[in-house]
Amino acid sequence: MKKTVLFFLMAFFSAKLFAGGVLPQDDLNRRIALDFSKTEAEIRAYIQKYIPNVTDEQMLQWERSGALECRIINGEKRYFRNAAPNLFRIDENCRKIKEAKDGIQHKAYVDDNAVNIPIVMKEASLSSNGLADPKRVRITYTLTVNADAVPAGKVVRCWLPFPRTDFERQKDVKLLKTSERKYILSGNRSDHSTLYMERKAVKGKPTVFKEVFEYTTMGAWKNVQVCNIKPYDTTSSEYKEYTAERFPHMVFSSRLRKLADSLTVGLYNPYDKARAIFTWIDEKFPWASAREYSTIDNIPEYVLDNGHGDCGQVTLLFLTLCRIVGIPAHFESGFHVHPNDDNLHDWGEIYFEGIGWVPVDVSFGRVPNAKDDAMRYFYLGGMDSWRFVVNNDWGKPLIPEKKYPRSETVDFQRGEVEWEGGNLYFNNWEYNYKIENISLTPTLPGREGRTN
Repeated sequence: MKKTVLFFLMAFFSAKLFAGGVLPQDDLNRRIALDFSKTEAEIRAYIQKYIPNVTDEQMLQWERSGALECRIINGEKRYFRNAAPNLFRIDENCRKIKEAKDGIQHKAYVDDNAVNIPIVMKEASLSSNGLADPKRVRITYTLTVNADAVPAGKVVRCWLPFPRTDFERQKDVKLLKTSERKYILSGNRSDHSTLYMERKAVKGKPTVFKEVFEYTTMGAWKNVQVCNIKPYDTTSSEYKEYTAERFPHMVFSSRLRKLADSLTVGLYNPYDKARAIFTWIDEKFPWASAREYSTIDNIPEYVLDNGHGDCGQVTLLFLTLCRIVGIPAHFESGFHVHPNDDNLHDWGEIYFEGIGWVPVDVSFGRVPNAKDDAMRYFYLGGMDSWRFVVNNDWGKPLIPEKKYPRSETVDFQRGEVEWEGGNLYFNNWEYNYKIENISLTPTLPGREGRTN
């Protein structure tokens, strides 16, 4: 009897730890080793393409600053798999050296936004709901498990991303095709919108899951005016929920509290506070390829320690600082699906009393070459038309429940896979997607993407 109770308690707390993003140490060590897979010789070879006479002292300086991410694994110095390219994104002098040789890297979505954002602002200002410029998108999404990653005859369980139906910016979702006849849609019961399927593994062959769906995505712009913002009802359950701490990536440490206070000193209106935080993050933290989130103890603190972050990392920092200063905030994510550029992407929403929830994309930041402040801060209260929204929060349970720790314990975008023997980590499968812009924008070409 005692053994049964002990087993139950261990299983219960293990499930709680997995849901909170805490992994067993051996699993965490394996994930870190995969992320930190580069040797010093490999990193130097890349750097020497731009800085032929790089010295040991320069290497150490970059390591100390966090611009060149490394750690000791089994007594050997190992570097993050994208540490070398990241160095030329993070360190200003290195960035200039690379730009002088290769030219300035142009982000294709900026061109798409240069057309889309003025239209959204114009149409949204005339609409009753602040929505504008709808696009119809079709996505074919495929997840392929490596041959023999699962023993023949064993059931492979798979969760794929699927469009949410509880966002006014995303509507008319239509599932067109699935690889399996039987499937489960989580719907809005979960903060992670999934399509779940099962399939038995076949010896020597990959296990392939596929879905095809369409949806309409719309741009939004609330044109937030300070004079229209009312005082918060700080006693409401919703206000308390979205201004609260949440382990492990929304923790109000003394360091973050001091930072939030320093950024908003002398400011009293929630919009002004949010804008001060938004501007500071946009100015201070260059984008860099990210480690797997499941290997990071506290993402906002990681951004501060290392001086850089990808879209989800800076978003979690922004949302946490907003919560600290009393602005309700929550996480959103999925993909951006611009006609000339697409990728996994994270952003968020904040709440202004009297206006409602408004989207915020601190990673896209201030709009370049904007004609005025309203356009420059479009992403502080606005959103372009090219989004695929999957998640309304981070680190929540999947439907059906996953039995083993997720590969991505924070976000849900690429998918998740497991079998009775355990979780299948990212090195055991890959994902592909094809995006087509249809009906509402027939002249725009489709394109394909792959990230693993």
